[in-house]
Amino acid sequence: MFKWFKKNKDPLSSEERLKIIEQAAKQVGPGVFYSTIVALVSFLPVFMLTGMEYKLFSPLAWTKTFILLVDAFLAITLAPVLISFFLRGRLKPEHANPVVRGLEYVYKPMLKLCLDWRKTTIAINVIAVIIGGIMLARLGSEFMPPLDEGSILFMPVTLPDVSNSEAKRILQIQDKLIKGVPEVANVMGKAGRANTATDNSPISMIETIILLKPKAEWRKGLTKEDIINELNAKLQIPGTTNGWTQPIINRINMLSTGIRTDVGLKVYGENLDSIYALAQTLRKGLDGIPGIKDLYVEPITGGKYIDIAVKREEIGRYGLSVDDVNATVESALGGMKLTTTIEGRRRFSVNARFGQDFRNNLDAIRHLQVQTMNFGPVPLGAVADISISEGPPMINSENALLRGAVLFNVRDRDLGGTVKEAQQKLDALVKKLPKGYFIEWSGQWENQIRANKTLKLIIPIVLILIFLVLYATYHSFKESILTMITVPVGLVGGVVMVYFYGVNLSVAVAIGFIALFGVATELAMLMTIYLNEAMQNLVRDKGNSKETISTTDLRTYIITGATKRLRPVFMTVSVDLFGLIPILWATGVGSDVMRPITIPLIGGTITTVIFVMFVTPVVLEIAKEQELKRNGKITLIDAHE
Repeated sequence: MFKWFKKNKDPLSSEERLKIIEQAAKQVGPGVFYSTIVALVSFLPVFMLTGMEYKLFSPLAWTKTFILLVDAFLAITLAPVLISFFLRGRLKPEHANPVVRGLEYVYKPMLKLCLDWRKTTIAINVIAVIIGGIMLARLGSEFMPPLDEGSILFMPVTLPDVSNSEAKRILQIQDKLIKGVPEVANVMGKAGRANTATDNSPISMIETIILLKPKAEWRKGLTKEDIINELNAKLQIPGTTNGWTQPIINRINMLSTGIRTDVGLKVYGENLDSIYALAQTLRKGLDGIPGIKDLYVEPITGGKYIDIAVKREEIGRYGLSVDDVNATVESALGGMKLTTTIEGRRRFSVNARFGQDFRNNLDAIRHLQVQTMNFGPVPLGAVADISISEGPPMINSENALLRGAVLFNVRDRDLGGTVKEAQQKLDALVKKLPKGYFIEWSGQWENQIRANKTLKLIIPIVLILIFLVLYATYHSFKESILTMITVPVGLVGGVVMVYFYGVNLSVAVAIGFIALFGVATELAMLMTIYLNEAMQNLVRDKGNSKETISTTDLRTYIITGATKRLRPVFMTVSVDLFGLIPILWATGVGSDVMRPITIPLIGGTITTVIFVMFVTPVVLEIAKEQELKRNGKITLIDAHE
């Protein structure tokens, strides 16, 4: 072939060129096919996710799957055809490229050094894996990285018996204080439920959406957390408990778990008073735990009701029935439907009730007139006992059980560590719960537990499938194991990057590690194929016996095979890193989720390349030397079959 390169004209005829292209395609084809299968199998855990994590990450998995399938198809069909058309003329060997020469100049001495110090090289990698495991154990955890929606949702809760006028006054004061912060562009709040049947918010619940100005207009050095802390300090109003979240995630939490904060501790039982007392006890136990913010008990008692108890002896004296009294109460307080008005295609009911001055206090209600047949109008207080009593402002139930809740958000700490510390602190209290009462953790923690269970179940299965693909490639248990050991080393780089970036483990980080499984195995598999091809060349040139193959010959051919893989590895990794690194500096909406996916992938790719280029040849040399000593020959692996 080198004689062809020396010619000034096109050295190859059409038949020779097609034959060489066919041989090259046969050499690369199996590696492309099996590496594509490995990459596809590594993404199976994403397809097994459920809930919001599946909805968020499944488009990414489907997109990559289809791209890989099309890419593999074009690589083994269209690429050889295009090469036959465009790869003509005077071709140069790889070492003629100055970049490749520079890489080989640096790589070969380093590889020889690793081969000379094999035990030290392997020990360094083992120590790296141990350090990575220690770092992994110290990482925090959360369900999903917080997505900056660009706005804030302020959700204070006041007393259950607050009046409409007082709730309106509190809302106006809060809006005025919020608008006084320079970073706030607009603020809009509401008290109670919206005009929809799906909103069951009581009047004591206030929701205020805060739209912020662009970050360029913020005070220097200020973050969103600083703004929330400043607002929280200004809005310490007696009788209200503040809560801070974001509009979209709040709606998702309420729809998926029924909890409007990051974490909720649901208390189930048979009596509302007992549930409320237990919830208060749990709240006291949670108070003071680092990371817990906006802690309060969902109000299930303290609501005010007007009780109107009919005096049956009195209504009998006046010739009235219970229905007569109830009809008066209904029309006076609740309103009675008189007729329906039609405007185009819309219908509106017309109701009538007494004016506000006739029903705004107990004395006024007692003086409401009840019409009798023989005695004229009599006051309602004469035929009924009217009083105010306390009761639940809202009754929540799940699974046919009454439910209360202790709610809190998590800030300045990871979600998993906060909840685990809370569980340890409440463990003694939970064991003493009365019979028929129990608690359940909900909110983002509930989603995190569900996602973790799915990943713990499917990831071992995926690793087994990847191993089977490798075995189908090599037809060798030993070679498959040697390739699989790149996975933990690849994870080390990802763990180190995640640790120093201060990112918590989450589903997004897990997606990055899942993608890393495929990248690490793919690079190791292709390197192993090249090294085994070098072993075939060694056997062809020297024979296959320990008398004809020396350790020097073995090392020489391993270095040659590894060097041959240098340019493809450099090109592949460069393309991957050039596409991933810009995400680290992305600032747009969604970058908060994409960055945790990218960080482990970048770090893991770097350590995987280092392992594949330096440690894999070392391990292969040790394995082949053992084969020569035990069997007297080298076991050859043909991945092209």
